[in-house]
Amino acid sequence: MSTIPEIKPNRSHRRPAERSGFTSSERASPNMILSDADILERLGEGDLVVEPLDDLDMQVQPASIDLRLGEEFLEFQRTNISCIHPNREEEVSKYVRETHVEEGDEFILHPGDFVLGTTKERVEIPPDLLATVEGRSSLGRLAIVIHATAGIVDPGYHGQITLELSNLGTAPVALSPGMRVSQLVFTELKQPADRPYGVERGSKYQDQEGPQASRIGHDPEFAAARADAADAERESGPDGGTD
Repeated sequence: MSTIPEIKPNRSHRRPAERSGFTSSERASPNMILSDADILERLGEGDLVVEPLDDLDMQVQPASIDLRLGEEFLEFQRTNISCIHPNREEEVSKYVRETHVEEGDEFILHPGDFVLGTTKERVEIPPDLLATVEGRSSLGRLAIVIHATAGIVDPGYHGQITLELSNLGTAPVALSPGMRVSQLVFTELKQPADRPYGVERGSKYQDQEGPQASRIGHDPEFAAARADAADAERESGPDGGTD
């Protein structure tokens, strides 16, 4: 496994607050994207974690880190139900099927298909960074989309990253676990997040392993519906009838 080289800070890759010549109002400039030198420095300090990084030279790009495809997939089944209610977790769970593909084998993504995949790497994002997931242009030229809407990895997030994979083309494409499929770009915040992603704020996907189906039903706006459903289940009794 590649080791992270020791990097001595200099003007070219210090974080904004450390650079000379900055006024107090400029020291934490927003929208500062980390370069490869910045990324290596933060990895070396240990507050930014991306592991395993088996080939540092290949995966660390000029302003991003390439992430690889994991072995687990959630496939969406074609069903006869009229629709899926996002606030009903049992409907969502019935709609997906887990598939495991070993490295060296292939997962065939057919035209029009949508599946959830996962990164092989696990990440830990510090409170002063925001990460965004982007697709690799080489796969984009094969009409493979890496994410639909979930492109943000919040400050404080720990875990693997679920990928929303779809094929917009006209030909099936073979995806191999272990191949580089996405890239992670890091933006330094003006100030660290006061309430980063995590248990304290009830974040649904913290420490996830593998692809995770939607948990939107756990959102606060659906709390009343969950309570009503639980009451109805209790009132129906174990045999499905009323008391």
